[in-house]
Amino acid sequence: MKSPEAMASGRGVLNLRFNQDQGCFSCCMETGLRIYNVDPLVEKAHFGMELMGSVGYCEMLYRTNLLAIVAGGARPKFADNTVLVYDDISKKFVLEFTFSSFVKNVKLRRDKLVVVLSHQIHVFSFPSPCQRLFTVETRVNNLGLCEVSPIVSAERQLLVFPGHKLGSVQLVDLASTEAGISSAPVTINAHQGELACLAVNQQGTMVATASNKGTLIRVWDTTRRAQLVDINFSGDSEFLCCSSDKGTVHIFALKDTHLNRRSTFSNMGFLGNYVESQWALANFTVPPECACICAFGSRSSVIAICLDGTFHKYVFNADGNCNREAFDVYLDVCDDDEF
Repeated sequence: MKSPEAMASGRGVLNLRFNQDQGCFSCCMETGLRIYNVDPLVEKAHFGMELMGSVGYCEMLYRTNLLAIVAGGARPKFADNTVLVYDDISKKFVLEFTFSSFVKNVKLRRDKLVVVLSHQIHVFSFPSPCQRLFTVETRVNNLGLCEVSPIVSAERQLLVFPGHKLGSVQLVDLASTEAGISSAPVTINAHQGELACLAVNQQGTMVATASNKGTLIRVWDTTRRAQLVDINFSGDSEFLCCSSDKGTVHIFALKDTHLNRRSTFSNMGFLGNYVESQWALANFTVPPECACICAFGSRSSVIAICLDGTFHKYVFNADGNCNREAFDVYLDVCDDDEF
């Protein structure tokens, strides 16, 4: 997401942001805040200057009644070092957080509120009781880069932000935090230059990073801190496979997405609606557990060729089962010009 200044236009738009399931988006403007449904495109809410003033950032909480906002633009009603939480049912602001410096970003989960400053990230329990759990010091983070895996029941509950080292990313496990205590961050040396963008998937198992050079996007397997090294479509474009530098291969159904495994959890009190998330159809790890490339073969098979010279073939079905057919076949590499 670009900075509000970079996004400002003749229409007075300061910031645009999807909600956690990308079914809605917020439009922060010089004239207030608007909330839209994506498909069909319909305006769902409109908050004017008299209530919010000009708005720099807005973080929705799925489709619930709670919105976190930070003032911005030319005609703010509130200070830009304050995060306010608005309840659209009671039609009033219900929480307020004030900090010692400008707020660069704010993120919401059903159980956490995360506030990003230029040198710090504060994590609060949310919505009740609302108390500060911990604070992490960061590299100068004027872009406000920070992502959280949104699903409380996800495989990994991650907070992702720039590390102290240039181009690095730090991961904090939100599942093992309590007031005053957080798990030790895990660092990934992602790029040689400054970070420009971060993203985390719904399950917290993958993190995407991009540097300010804008020429390279890297995807990391957070469960093993592995980097995805190869992605390929099947010949009929019905499946996608990707492999990591740890030898793990994931297979996704693209045409019949219902084949991919899903996880659901019901609404949590007044906070909200039914949420659904999606995993891969199938996955496997080749025995060498080293970097490999992957591609689709004939008859629902995936070929994995590893840097240690081994060749592997797995057959998968619609139930997500994978059976290994080729065992540790070593490639015969020679200097002969004929092939």
